[in-house]
Amino acid sequence: MPDIIQLLPDSVANQIAAGEVIQRPASVVKELMENAIDAGSTQLKLIIKDAGKTLIQIIDNGCGMSETDARLSFERHATSKIRKAEDLFAIRTMGFRGEALASIAAVAQVELKTKRTEDELGTLIQIEGSEVKAHENISWQDGTSFSVKNLFFNIPARRNFLKTNPAELKHIIDEFHRLAIAHPEISFSMHHNGLEVYTLVKAPLIQRLNQIFGNNFAEKILPVQEETSILSISGFTGKPAFAKKSRGEQFFFVNNRFIKDAYLNHALTSAYDQMLPQGSFPSYFLFIDCDPARIDINIHPTKTEIKFEDEKSAYQILRSTIKRSLGKFSISPSIDFNPENSFQGQPTSIHPVQPQIIINPDYNPFSSTPKLSRLQANSHHAERPPASWDKLFQGLEGKKMDTNYLVPSENTIKQTPLGGADWDDGFDEEQNSQAIFQLHKKYIISQVKSGFMVLDQQAIHERILYEKYLNRFDLQALPSQQQLFPQTLNCSASDAALLVELEPELRKLGFDIRPFGNNTFVIHGAAPEIIQGEEIHTIEGLIEQFKHNSADIKLEKRENLARSMAKNMAIKSGRSLSISEMKSLIDELFACQTPNFSPEGKPSLYIISLQEIEKFFYS
Repeated sequence: MPDIIQLLPDSVANQIAAGEVIQRPASVVKELMENAIDAGSTQLKLIIKDAGKTLIQIIDNGCGMSETDARLSFERHATSKIRKAEDLFAIRTMGFRGEALASIAAVAQVELKTKRTEDELGTLIQIEGSEVKAHENISWQDGTSFSVKNLFFNIPARRNFLKTNPAELKHIIDEFHRLAIAHPEISFSMHHNGLEVYTLVKAPLIQRLNQIFGNNFAEKILPVQEETSILSISGFTGKPAFAKKSRGEQFFFVNNRFIKDAYLNHALTSAYDQMLPQGSFPSYFLFIDCDPARIDINIHPTKTEIKFEDEKSAYQILRSTIKRSLGKFSISPSIDFNPENSFQGQPTSIHPVQPQIIINPDYNPFSSTPKLSRLQANSHHAERPPASWDKLFQGLEGKKMDTNYLVPSENTIKQTPLGGADWDDGFDEEQNSQAIFQLHKKYIISQVKSGFMVLDQQAIHERILYEKYLNRFDLQALPSQQQLFPQTLNCSASDAALLVELEPELRKLGFDIRPFGNNTFVIHGAAPEIIQGEEIHTIEGLIEQFKHNSADIKLEKRENLARSMAKNMAIKSGRSLSISEMKSLIDELFACQTPNFSPEGKPSLYIISLQEIEKFFYS
């Protein structure tokens, strides 16, 4: 039998590697911008077309590359940052794997122009699908320019899996934000389809945040600073009053590298215990600096996940640091048990003012003539004539009080349903088959012929709203309740791109939202069921839920939007419902196509039969 194992060609191996490193245009932006930062750039320009599908260009003023380095940079595992295995545990730079350029060149048309300061001529290299098309000397400025055109041109299946332009642009803006925040000492600019999106000048971190998120953003955050022998923490965390319904403004940086860590996020949010409304998330921009030997950043191809050597200590340090920052600026409640500190700023000797009480010495409680009997603190109060209480009881003499109503009759007892629900007096045994009440403000209990039914009030309302909103997309747009004073919604660039994408579908649901420029939208109207004054919170919650659904599962846009809207508008656990509201929910539920399950596929109701109940007592 002949040998069947063989080495893959370099072009195929690079495409396989690209599947791990290059997932979408944002992945290319991340890798190329990190290389530009590692090259010592002070100015960095990002130019994209069609959300990166047609063109991604990064221009920097860094150190540039020699002709030999420029050609070698496109080989797999070629890097200037690793010399031996021990170097993996002392990494301070951004890119280091040596896979990025080889992977990009395998799935796109790449053009590299670069020049060092000491060289007279620069170098031009053109590669398509790992095949070198041109390699020559050119006249070029100091620094490097990478142009990546027609991403996935040779892998149509991968290109078809890319999402819409607004969705891909959102991911690119997210990567741009992460690097721009981590490096406020660098000037950044971004252009999309010929339009300027950002121009960020060199500035301190607090000003960089203002440049990205708005001029008044500094008023919404608090400084954080802590140094320990294990790690140091600096940056800013949001005030609880400005918490949002979305997680967009949450950034962790470890040694200036952006990371995603659910464990650290839990530590931070636990510091806000009982300070945030339900479903709200604080903003934070935190920089954690520690010895590279104490962390492992080589556990994921995108280098956005790390592992701490001592995770529990990092958790406790972060949590206590945030609590201390909130307490220091009087955000969290505190009690001072030192009595000396309680009177700081007060006079050393305090002379209490004793109240003066004036007594009428002529008052006689046994006198037949009623007089004013209350104590008078102020002698100028005029005496008031006594009230004629006897007039209230005129006509009642000789009548015997009927107390029969205090003792419930046998009829009344039979008509009282379990659970103490407030029923009409005309309730009879035939209506008793439809007895209904609420349990712990979370479940609805309804009696049926075979036993009783337990319904999750939030789950069934989500099902009702989900099918209602899903059907709206095939009909005319809901009438919008116009506002006398339109509201302004400021959001991040990524959320703004998502809102632009969702605008036609939102109009179908009754929202009248119009772009106003600079990531700002004006809300002229909302669906009639939206509580007045809650329009901004509703839209923020809708955006957050939409992004959450997109990350967890693959949903068609309309289905995702209907599910997000239903989740945001449904009755929540903890709300008291009247009998009529519960009956209405049940009637609407069984008019749905799939009443037994919530939009997420979880059971919304259970029926417990009499046989099951009898097993508890007679088995």
